[in-house]
Amino acid sequence: MQAGPITEREIVVYGASGYTGRLIAAELARRGLPMILAGRNGARLEAVASGLDPSASVGVAVVPVEDSAGLRDLIGPAPVVIGCAGPFTLHGTPVIEAAAATGTNYLDTTGEQPFIRDSFDRWGEPASASGAALVSGFGFDYVPGDMLAALTSEGLGHVDELTLAYQVDDLGTTRGTTLSALEMIKGGDVEWRDRRYVPASRRAGRGRFGFPAPIGLQRVGRYPSGEQITVPRHVDVDTVRTVIGLRGLIGAELGPAAGPLMTASGYAMATPLRAVAAKVVERLPEGPSESARAKARYTIVCEARTPAGTRTGVLRGTDVYGITARIIAEGAARMADPGYGRSGALAPAQAFDPAGFLAALEPFGITTEIDPR
Repeated sequence: MQAGPITEREIVVYGASGYTGRLIAAELARRGLPMILAGRNGARLEAVASGLDPSASVGVAVVPVEDSAGLRDLIGPAPVVIGCAGPFTLHGTPVIEAAAATGTNYLDTTGEQPFIRDSFDRWGEPASASGAALVSGFGFDYVPGDMLAALTSEGLGHVDELTLAYQVDDLGTTRGTTLSALEMIKGGDVEWRDRRYVPASRRAGRGRFGFPAPIGLQRVGRYPSGEQITVPRHVDVDTVRTVIGLRGLIGAELGPAAGPLMTASGYAMATPLRAVAAKVVERLPEGPSESARAKARYTIVCEARTPAGTRTGVLRGTDVYGITARIIAEGAARMADPGYGRSGALAPAQAFDPAGFLAALEPFGITTEIDPR
């Protein structure tokens, strides 16, 4: 089906024919939200539309990402546009630029820190002027971590150091995630240290971190996550530390060799080897099956250290890709409400009330515990 004129009710999903885009479209349909599936390949978009619930209100629009005028015409009437076409540092700019120009609220699924930083540095002011709210990195990357940081730090005042530690097991990544990861590990990311951004060290190993039982003490590595950009915007913090368990990331327990292996991989991705790796990735299966997704388990720990002591928050859940679709759909539904009045480039915890938003995800397996002390 080909879309007619887009109305002010329809949510645009750009890049809807990809793995995550299809999950998002299905979740929007489950909620009864009208949508336009958009991208460059009409046949693939039609296939996604035909696979949705027959009662879904869905149209298709073929607009290449290079067509800036077409993107503005597509996005302008919509209450929300969801960007799913990555890697975002390569393909994401035209969509967020169009949203900022037209005053359309914007969410995306990127995990790429440089793109999230650009959403503030390049598009924050235009979005404020047009009335658009831009929230980049609005999936598992990095809504749970950013909102957990806000809740853990609430009422503490000044925080000396905030650590976010991820442990993810049995992830089963998609091609898109893997391609984005190649962009992430090649370097160029920053860390919030001593109240300013500094270039992140290329050394991957970050020692050990004590996760709650049954995970326990794990070797952790450098994680160039979006919370380095978003958390300092709503938490009064000197230093943000973001790490990830290497056992889950690599898929095996490599002991002391894990850190050096990741460091070497990062340097390799800054060479022509990255292009070779990308071609290999394109031959992999598109993504995990629904049963494989259900096996994924994640634990995110936030430690907020102050002169008076340390408060800890823990968030747990399953199915990283499924929860991304539900996070995006929940955010889009709230942004599409006529009463939503926030604008500019925002962290997830600035765009929505963290406690209420995470509570809305509890039926999908997310649990949150905050140390009351």
